[in-house]
Amino acid sequence: MQLKDARILIIDDDTDVLTAMRLLFKAKVKEVVTEKKPDHILSILSKSSFDVIILDMNFNGLVNTGNEGLFWLRKIREANDKVDVILITAYGDIDLAIRSLKEGASDFLVKPWKNEKILESVQDLLNKKRSPKNAVRPVQLRGDRILGESDVMRNVFLKLQKVAPTDANVLILGENGTGKDLIARALHDNSLRKDKPFVKVDLGALTPSLFESELFGYKKGAFTDAREDRKGRFEAASGGTLFLDEIGNISLQQQARLLTVLQNRYITPLGSNDTVPVDIRLICATNIGLPELADESRFRKDLIYRINTVEITVPPLRERGKDIRLLADYFVQRYAEKYMKEPFSLDKSFVEKLTSYSFPGNVRELQYALERAVIMAEGETLYADDLVFSPIEKYQQPEGPRDLKLETIEKNTILKVVEKNNGNISKSAKELGITRAALYRRLHKYDL
Repeated sequence: MQLKDARILIIDDDTDVLTAMRLLFKAKVKEVVTEKKPDHILSILSKSSFDVIILDMNFNGLVNTGNEGLFWLRKIREANDKVDVILITAYGDIDLAIRSLKEGASDFLVKPWKNEKILESVQDLLNKKRSPKNAVRPVQLRGDRILGESDVMRNVFLKLQKVAPTDANVLILGENGTGKDLIARALHDNSLRKDKPFVKVDLGALTPSLFESELFGYKKGAFTDAREDRKGRFEAASGGTLFLDEIGNISLQQQARLLTVLQNRYITPLGSNDTVPVDIRLICATNIGLPELADESRFRKDLIYRINTVEITVPPLRERGKDIRLLADYFVQRYAEKYMKEPFSLDKSFVEKLTSYSFPGNVRELQYALERAVIMAEGETLYADDLVFSPIEKYQQPEGPRDLKLETIEKNTILKVVEKNNGNISKSAKELGITRAALYRRLHKYDL
């Protein structure tokens, strides 16, 4: 469908926004309708049909949940589940906008928007109407790819493609070996900062004495071995992206120092009284789960909020189903070329052994196992005997005891019920045996 044939509905309580949108679309689409009051949406939809709806996420006091965009998105979905909805959100609402994608939103844009971007977004949605089944493409990464066709990886790609162009801070969660560093790099490479520095810091490898000098830099003479001025990682990444890996391993004292820098957006090198402004997009990663991070004896909650505007969880390989074979084909071909061997075929016994293994070491373990198989193979076919898994991963310690605090149990129960009911508050409250108002209070209490 062409843009000139489209009918667009725009809902926003800001008259200036409506005027700007009307002027933008008036000469480009068949019809543009604007509406200031969201409670008129259902009446409008009952009388007219639209190809795309552009919906603000916040209105003045109509729904006292802070989630107005989600509320009206659900109402639109109930009235017409075919129409595409683009949400317009302020920078601070990006995490809410990401949640809206699960509720059925087609896209979201951040205020202030660029006219070219919003026109492109609308045209993309109109193009997709001609091809209803659209696969999420693998994210291209300099010289490598993040591969995945499973549903869990499609969700990761969707989040990545929506979040990457923004400056939102991202927290990447996942077990060791799942590819969190690849996700971090993809976020940078698909951002507006892609031509600026990407600086990675492994916080787990920094001793307490090196933490400040490595991150914030130092002046000549600041300590015994400081023979010249040196920029820290924050300053080196200025204008680009700073990736702090293993963020869950730093001490509370280091967390306090990091929080101060993130709040003030400047650093003070060791041995100096002068502040240096820094402009970075922050990405953090950890193999520690959010429930553990939320323990304030281990990690500051105010720092979690600062680094976790948007959260991306990379699933373990055992949950990725058909991706195991997809990755296996890729790595076998890659290592055959690297070691100058003829292309391999995979015997049925090899594939069965591969797909029945749990891969506690995740993609990293798969990669090393396949590299070994290619090196040691005698012929041009890989058999089950060629596949040897790492003995290091077989003796992992079992997971620790579950968190049985009442608050944690209540939070997890609410989260599961709300997700089960696709965000429908009325159904969720009924299933939980509480009132809607009581459920809203708990959602606010646990920041869900």
